[in-house]
Amino acid sequence: MSDSLLLVICQEVMMTRSLSGDLRGRVIAAIEDGVSTREAARRFRIGISTAGAWYRRYRETGEMEARKQGQPSRSKLDAHEAFILGLINEAPDVTLAEIVERLAAERGVQAAPSTVWLFLDRRGITFKKRRRTPQSSSVPMSCAAA
Repeated sequence: MSDSLLLVICQEVMMTRSLSGDLRGRVIAAIEDGVSTREAARRFRIGISTAGAWYRRYRETGEMEARKQGQPSRSKLDAHEAFILGLINEAPDVTLAEIVERLAAERGVQAAPSTVWLFLDRRGITFKKRRRTPQSSSVPMSCAAA
């Protein structure tokens, strides 16, 4: 295996988690001691923008540790669960778009239909559309013919 391929593989593995708190502290301490952000980044072999972001956040909030990565596990609709489930009980054939409209009008919550779908999916609530006409027993029906 070539050195360049090994380097690429190692970089991909390293990018999946936060860099150590110790490294963050050393970078911030170096910048605090008067080393430029660019020089600190070169010395500790990290990106210039990374060093700058760490130092800016430290100056603004005093935080040095990494924050949680990824999407939040909570939905902005969690607080409106009773309202949404009430809409579904009131009208079982309500559409996602109608739920979105009612949320905006009555609760002032802006959400996309996909957000409502994810909220319902996490609770195991599904909607199946009914056919408008019963299936013919004498003639096979297909989607292409419709």
